[in-house]
Amino acid sequence: MAGYKVLSFDKISSTQTYAYDMIASGKASDHTVIVAAAQYSGRGRYRRKWVSHHGNLYASFIFYSPERDPRLSYSVAVAIAETLVSYGMLPKIKWPNDILVDDAKISGVLIEYAGRYVIVGIGINVHTNPTVPEYKTTRLDKYHDVDVADVFSRLSKNLDKYINADFDSVRKRWMSLAAGLNGLVKYRGNMVELIGINDNGALVVRNGPEYLLIHGDEILM
Repeated sequence: MAGYKVLSFDKISSTQTYAYDMIASGKASDHTVIVAAAQYSGRGRYRRKWVSHHGNLYASFIFYSPERDPRLSYSVAVAIAETLVSYGMLPKIKWPNDILVDDAKISGVLIEYAGRYVIVGIGINVHTNPTVPEYKTTRLDKYHDVDVADVFSRLSKNLDKYINADFDSVRKRWMSLAAGLNGLVKYRGNMVELIGINDNGALVVRNGPEYLLIHGDEILM
């Protein structure tokens, strides 16, 4: 993969943990990516277990990032969505960066900062999809004949494209793909209208006549 240093494994505990260990030991560099065919301790946001059987894409991308950037998650979500679009699919982005197809989750993202780097963990269901009580899941090969290596190749190119793109174009594309836009979401016990995101990556909601900017993970859809 041009531009990336790829470390590939059949099965490890977690690509995200491996990336953390690389950074802690001083072995990390910009555009390093750890890929595993399976994980036995995969994790998502809030340290939830990420079921990681063989047949899917599990990757943690390491990028140099001396400062936190709230806009990054939107660029990543658009990159994943555009990867699926390239296979003729019609994805939606559920805030902040879950990717849905036919209202079922096909991809999730975990973004964590460590030292002067950011780790972008991405899982995409390609050939298998877990049974999860809380929500529906789906997989890519229900819609298109594809292999994991090709998905990884397209995703890597799209990440470079959208992370480096002008954010206004990313914001507009995210808005066009956003699930629940102009619908009601729960914020601090109140139902508010989801308006979109601003130029700085803050979520914009409307509570009656008042517009609010949300910078943290505080809404429920």
